[in-house]
Order: sequence, then C-alpha cells, then structure tokens
Amino acid sequence: MTNDSDSSSLIRLNIGGKKFCTTIDTLTQREPDSMLAAMFSGRHTLCQDPEKGYVFLDRDGKHFRHILNWLRDGVVPTLKDSKYTEVLREAEYYQLLGLIDGIHAILNKKKEDEELDTELTRTDIIKCIQSDRVRFRGVNLSGLDLSKLDVDAEGANFHNATLRECEFTGANLRGALLAGANLQSANLQDACLINSSFCQADLRSAHLQNADLTNANLEGAILEGANLKGAKLSNTNLKDANLQRAYLRQVNLRDTHLEGAKLDGANLLGAMR
Repeated sequence: MTNDSDSSSLIRLNIGGKKFCTTIDTLTQREPDSMLAAMFSGRHTLCQDPEKGYVFLDRDGKHFRHILNWLRDGVVPTLKDSKYTEVLREAEYYQLLGLIDGIHAILNKKKEDEELDTELTRTDIIKCIQSDRVRFRGVNLSGLDLSKLDVDAEGANFHNATLRECEFTGANLRGALLAGANLQSANLQDACLINSSFCQADLRSAHLQNADLTNANLEGAILEGANLKGAKLSNTNLKDANLQRAYLRQVNLRDTHLEGAKLDGANLLGAMR
C-alpha cells in the first residue's frame, strides 16, 4: 500500500481529454523554469476534478506523452519530420527550453544532411557560378536556396536539370538553357530571363512575378498554375505552352506568341493583348 507522502506526490493530469499519471518531481525537476514546474511548485492553487482529482489542461493530449518522457529521461523523441513541429509547439507552450533546443538541433541536423545528399551543395554552386563556363546539365539542384546570393549564371546550361523549388530570386539567367528542366514551384521572381530557353520545361506553380522574359522561348512549356504577375513577356514565345490556371494579371501580352497556348482558367484580369 502506498503511504500518504508517496500518494501526495502523484499527480493525475487530464490533457485535452487524455489521462496521465506522473509525479511532482517529474514535472518540476528537469525544467525548473518551465510553466509546468511553476504550476506544480505548490505556489499556485490548481483546479482539480473533485471526484478523481485530475488537473485539467486545455491542450491537445496527443503529444503529451513525449513531453512527459522528456521530463523523465531527457531524451528528445524520435519522430517523423512533420510531428516535430507539433511537439515543438507544445514544448513552447509549456516553456520547456531544453526540449525546444533539442528539437531545433535535430531539425537543423536533418537540413544539413539533406543538403549534403544533393549532388551539388550551395558552396559548389557558388563556385560553379563564379567560373567562366556554367554547366548543370542533368544535375539535381532540387530545393537548393540561392535566394540571398547575387547569382549571375548568364548563359548557363541547365538542360534537363532538376531545379524543383530552387530559389533563384533576382538571379541573372540571361540566355540560360533550361529546356526540359524541372522547375516546379521554383522561385524566379524578379529574375532576368531575357533570351533564355524554357522549351518543354516544367514550370508548374513557379513564381515568375516581375521576371523579365523578353525574347525568352517557352514553347511547349508547362506553366499550369504559375504566377506571372507583372512579368515582361515582350516577344516571348509561348506557342503550345500550357497556361491553365496561370496568374497573368498586369501582364502585357502584346507581341507575345500564343499560338496553340492553353489558357483555360488563366487569370487575365488587367492583362493587355
């Protein structure tokens, strides 16, 4: 039988409808500056269920077991990437600084590992761009962030390269060869794409706001759902391009070659033809 002193140290918790049983020591010792430690320090009156003694907290109880396990043994849980964000939100609510730091460390390590797994790293790309001849034919640069660089890849060869979700904001890609490249959701906002070739390129959901596509060749390109707001399309070849559901507001389409282009559902409000 448990004596009175042991019984008094037990705490029953109701976290959003899920029931837990732990001790005051668990809730207060590892993270003494946390909200939980403050709640169960004895300095505050707790609202308990008069019949069963449960302390109710209006939070999602799905991840509270990870919170308790951290307080018990100090080990950051092993989770799928999407779950870390949810547990991090709970850790921030309970002010568990050690757990917050631990989760950030894991997420940063994963990000570094993913960058190392790419065929070329950010540093490699910088070196290539600074060289006289830039060739990335068939290279996988998916998700690489070059948005904070003054990227000058004029005349670069990105033929058939995978550039999905790549950041090229404000980049100079004048005359670049991007035929057949996978540029789904890539960010080319404010980029200089004059005389560039995007023949048969996949630009679904790409960000091309205010990009300069003067004299660019996008024949047969897939621009479904792409954002071309404010883009310069003077003498741009969009023959047989798929522009379904593309955003073309405030675009001047004069002198733009649109023979065979698919414009079903495109937002052309304010566009000039």
